[in-house]
Amino acid sequence: MLEKNKLRATIQKKGYAIGTCAYSFSPDIVQIAGYSGMDFCRIDNEHSWRKDDSLENMIRAANLSNMSTVIRVDRDSPYEVRKALELGAHAIVIPQIESKKEVEDYISWTKFPPLGKRGFSNLNQSAHYGLINSKEWIDWCNSEIMVGVMVETKTAVDEIDEILSTKGLDYILIGASDLSLSLGLEKPEMNHPLVQQSIIKIIERAKHHKVYTMLGVGYPWIDQAKNYLNLGIDMIEVGHDYSILSTVWRDVGEQLR
Repeated sequence: MLEKNKLRATIQKKGYAIGTCAYSFSPDIVQIAGYSGMDFCRIDNEHSWRKDDSLENMIRAANLSNMSTVIRVDRDSPYEVRKALELGAHAIVIPQIESKKEVEDYISWTKFPPLGKRGFSNLNQSAHYGLINSKEWIDWCNSEIMVGVMVETKTAVDEIDEILSTKGLDYILIGASDLSLSLGLEKPEMNHPLVQQSIIKIIERAKHHKVYTMLGVGYPWIDQAKNYLNLGIDMIEVGHDYSILSTVWRDVGEQLR
């Protein structure tokens, strides 16, 4: 009853995965992204968060449209990690990681014993509400869910090899905006030489450690996405619902006026 992780399978087959991001808590937005052919949707729970049934319905909408979900939860919260996994996330990512020890602690929250210390209950959406064999589901969770961390500070870039060497780490999400500020810039500047040097370093070291990389790009989406795919990014996140809608509405309005 449990399938292989579609997101991992897509990267292994094509060499990359193309997705987007949702900040609003609309299952419709997620489902449209899936029907539009996106491989994944990152659902944000760091800067956008509602503790109700919204996330459950968004993951359900992604499953209906044959799309993987990447859930970003806030740091220092084993509770949020567990809830996202029980709701059926295909991948999970936590922000503001700066050391191997932090990565190890985080991974331990995502794995059942003996690999970690995640608490067990199969009465949830991920386990089909107890209708899947418990051992099969535990093995699936420990092996198929993709675990990622965000690298978005100068300290994390300096420690990148230690971070990437952590057993159980599947991918790195590069946070270019916070990285810009951490490097001393006055605002997010993804194209600044200092930021670009860090991005290239992370991609190169991740390839060495056989860890996937992920990066979000803004407008003009296609040009930026092609650039980073050519650099070796494995998962490219093309805009998010807020930026895509506001850009299209603004451009259409300006052209009409």
